[in-house]
Amino acid sequence: MSNPASIVEDLTLGLRRSPLLRLAALGFLVLLLLIPIGWISDLITERMERRDEAVADVSAKWGRQQTIVGPALVVPYVYRWTVRASDGTQETKSETRHLTVLPTDLRIRARLQAEERSRGIFVVPVYRVVLNVEGEFELPDLVELGVEPASSSVDWAHSVLALGISDARAIQSRASLTWNGDAHAFQPGPATFDIASGIHAGVEKPFAVARPSFAFELTFNGSSSLYFTPSGQQTSVDVDSNWPSPSFQGSWLPAERTMAPDGFRASWAIPFLGRNQASAWTTESSNMVEKLENISFGVALVTPVDAHRMADRSVKYARLFVLMTFGLIWLIEVLSRVRVHPVQYLLIGCALCTFYLLELSLSEQLGFAIAYATAAAAVAGLVGLYAAVVLRGRQRAAVVTATVGCLYGYLYVLLTNEDYALLLGSIGVFAAVAAAMLLTRHIDWYAVAGRAGTAVATAPPEGHGA
Repeated sequence: MSNPASIVEDLTLGLRRSPLLRLAALGFLVLLLLIPIGWISDLITERMERRDEAVADVSAKWGRQQTIVGPALVVPYVYRWTVRASDGTQETKSETRHLTVLPTDLRIRARLQAEERSRGIFVVPVYRVVLNVEGEFELPDLVELGVEPASSSVDWAHSVLALGISDARAIQSRASLTWNGDAHAFQPGPATFDIASGIHAGVEKPFAVARPSFAFELTFNGSSSLYFTPSGQQTSVDVDSNWPSPSFQGSWLPAERTMAPDGFRASWAIPFLGRNQASAWTTESSNMVEKLENISFGVALVTPVDAHRMADRSVKYARLFVLMTFGLIWLIEVLSRVRVHPVQYLLIGCALCTFYLLELSLSEQLGFAIAYATAAAAVAGLVGLYAAVVLRGRQRAAVVTATVGCLYGYLYVLLTNEDYALLLGSIGVFAAVAAAMLLTRHIDWYAVAGRAGTAVATAPPEGHGA
């Protein structure tokens, strides 16, 4: 029976002699390093969750993401119908329902003043917006909607103009509605408008004129984003803000927009036909407001560089970077008589993994760009100094250091060009494979294996056999 010590010695000798066996061992080390890479990825996720908790905490106190629904005119009316009783007689029944009418023209102007609030080390974009709303209504065809136009059926005196605002608690001013020149005070709650949160104002005799007009101003807080619904047959929205990096979201992009370092301006114009939504409906028409909310549009206040999102994206490239660095050192082994121990490979791999920890922790304090440059310089320098001893030569170490530095520079380009990340990544991988093929195109791998069997453990100085 073979001695266990001799088996280990044979495996060690085979590992030293066979480049392919060493390559397989490097593959195992890469798989082993997936464990700390996974831990770092989990840590990034945990920090992102903490960031989200900080955002939710600030938003709960200042004002959450806001969506403006309406305004809409809600009119109660009496609906009557007859049923046949068990004795064959006709019985008339009635109930109060509501007619909801959207504006014919709706014009909104929002002056959005954004700022940043901090919760610990996390920064949350918030805003205060002054909303100026005006427009006109037209009386719809009541008979077509199933509403009896008789004065005894329609309760015009209890009509209300309702406005939906997703976080009404953040309203900062006492708003007043001007309806055909008359002032009406807003009251809390959406009244009979089918929304969860909002305000309303009573309007008596809303159609005293053929095309009544309305206007009001409202100031409220919010965070992260502001959305509108295309409530008018013709809806126009203008937003002015001091936030330099908006992200336009929803069912429509702005027809016009102007971007500047000190803010942006955007304008939407939504036509009635493009809205695909009725202008008036009654109680029996369900989910009409929900359908309106589903086609909302607006702007999100994004940070130019989200450090946690960048860290999450960068760690996805970790295994590729470890593999490429190991491959470079392995090529240096093949092209010279240098031998690097698996433990030394493992230490280099651990150094590469610490980059993502440094990137994450420093970015929370210094910003992503400075943190990334600092972490990349520290890790590339550490790997270079270690490689100078392991590879027994400054020139070989310089090649490793330059390659690692170029990899981190290339990764930064990928992270900051998200739209072209796949294209740039594919080109980079192709270039790496092409470089490996070019450098090894004249190598006789059988001769290398034979030479490795007689090579000594100590490499010659650079320029003497390398």
